[in-house]
Amino acid sequence: MTDSKRRKGLTVASALLGGVLALTGCSGGGNAKAADDNTSQAKADEAAAKKSSEAQITITPKDGSNNASINNSAAVQVAKGTLTGVTMTTADGKAVAGALSADKTSWKPTTQLQRSTTYKVAAQAKDSQGRAATENASFTTVAPANSFIGTFTPDDGATVGVGMPVSINFDKAIANKAAVQKGITVTSSSGQEVVGHWFNANRIDFRPEEYWKAGSTVTLKLALDGVEGAPGVTGVQQKTVTFHIGRNQVSYVDAKTKQMKVTQDGKVVKSIPISAGAPEHTTYQGQMVISEKFTQTRMNGATVGFKDGDGKGEYDIKDVPHAMRLTSSGTFIHGNYWGAPSVFGSVNTSHGCVGLQDKKGAGDANMPAAWFYSHTLIGDVVVVQNTGDKTVSPDNGLNGWNMDWAQWKAGSAV
Repeated sequence: MTDSKRRKGLTVASALLGGVLALTGCSGGGNAKAADDNTSQAKADEAAAKKSSEAQITITPKDGSNNASINNSAAVQVAKGTLTGVTMTTADGKAVAGALSADKTSWKPTTQLQRSTTYKVAAQAKDSQGRAATENASFTTVAPANSFIGTFTPDDGATVGVGMPVSINFDKAIANKAAVQKGITVTSSSGQEVVGHWFNANRIDFRPEEYWKAGSTVTLKLALDGVEGAPGVTGVQQKTVTFHIGRNQVSYVDAKTKQMKVTQDGKVVKSIPISAGAPEHTTYQGQMVISEKFTQTRMNGATVGFKDGDGKGEYDIKDVPHAMRLTSSGTFIHGNYWGAPSVFGSVNTSHGCVGLQDKKGAGDANMPAAWFYSHTLIGDVVVVQNTGDKTVSPDNGLNGWNMDWAQWKAGSAV
């Protein structure tokens, strides 16, 4: 090989080697940069960790929840810190009042939520170092179609007669009666055993074996929030109600003698002449509980099946005085101003009600009907006898006392 060729070959080899070395050098430079990047990221993560708050906010229900309870579901809690602010609003921006706990670690609304409503919650907190944390959530409460409520009587704080049952009517048919009944407790300060009886899928009444003890206090607790009454249908009520039992007054109507004896604590305090149902319209017999009182009310025969040939009521009295309901089907004990005074105590003339002498306008306190009205409580018992009619159905009004105790208990689901 000539010198010129050798030199040319060395030049090419040097160039190739230089390229390899250059490539090697680039590779070595890249690894160093990656290491620097990793170090930078670690430092950034460390710095971020130092700056983030330790306070951990929890909002319930979880964000996006549906069918939330209107009673207990909404709450904000914080761990490793204290709450500095919580706002809860409806979707249209209406604020919901709430209260922070004394230690500032929890918050709850102070009003019951509405069904089928979307709520938004925004919460702020700080940890022991004063570092802030925030959390947001939105949830929707249970819809009416997926929930049930019960309308109950008597009202909270009421004073009622010894015959007043606790009666609850649900707005949806209850399939899981045992679960619902377990969510309802009725107790009396008298210590009497109280049992529930289902009349149908929508109604349950509670009573003791004998009338309530005079002067006792009865407590109804509804713990139905979240209880499944039927597939896909849950309760929403969480409520405690107390009512008081007044004096023991039971009145005895005898359609044969056409007299009513009013007793208190077993002693007759007044006898009142009456006029019960005529032979063609006899009055139900049995123990009936007064469920409503009206100083004056309208009574139209067409509403209870007493119609003339033209379809109008056989009677339509717009101002019946001192009317007290005995059955949901329309039996009342009430004042009567259109009948002659001689009727009372001598002849039965009504369409099934029990009439007492009265004056039009319900303004004469000396009339027998006015006396009885003023001395009567919702829940007082009227026992009707010797009418020749059948015993009133236990579910026709608040008249479950017409079942014996064994029959009553057989209607319990628990």
